Amino acid sequence: MSFTSHMAAALAEAEAAGERGEVPVGAVIVGPGGVILARAGNRTRELNDPTAHAEMLAIRAACAALGAERLTDHDLYVTLEPCPMCAAAISFARIRRLYYGASDPKSGGVAQGARVFSHAQCHHVPEVYDGIGEPAAAALLRDFFKAKRKS
Repeated sequence: MSFTSHMAAALAEAEAAGERGEVPVGAVIVGPGGVILARAGNRTRELNDPTAHAEMLAIRAACAALGAERLTDHDLYVTLEPCPMCAAAISFARIRRLYYGASDPKSGGVAQGARVFSHAQCHHVPEVYDGIGEPAAAALLRDFFKAKRKS
């Protein structure tokens, strides 16, 4: 069985989020057979919702599409290390594998900060793969915030 990354689709969602003025983070959920079930980019400003992170929106859409609260045979690709809120949602949804691009030393919740998956209270720990598409994901974020500082 060969590995096919779906980070390009997550990066496309991140680019679209940045074009909308949102922090450029994108996520896709991939089901059995490598089919993308849900995709989303950040929409916190657009929806006036602090929980409208790309991961949260993708998880909600995938669960709605399946009519289930668990995504046990599904993988999540996200361009930035999930925050603690998103890491907890990933655990609650029972996501099988998490692939993320750029690390987030300021707000990350997987390898940085809260390290949600390392706590005994964590319900489920997905397989985690970091650095997938990191150069492109980090560049999107760097360029976005550089432009914000100039304006």
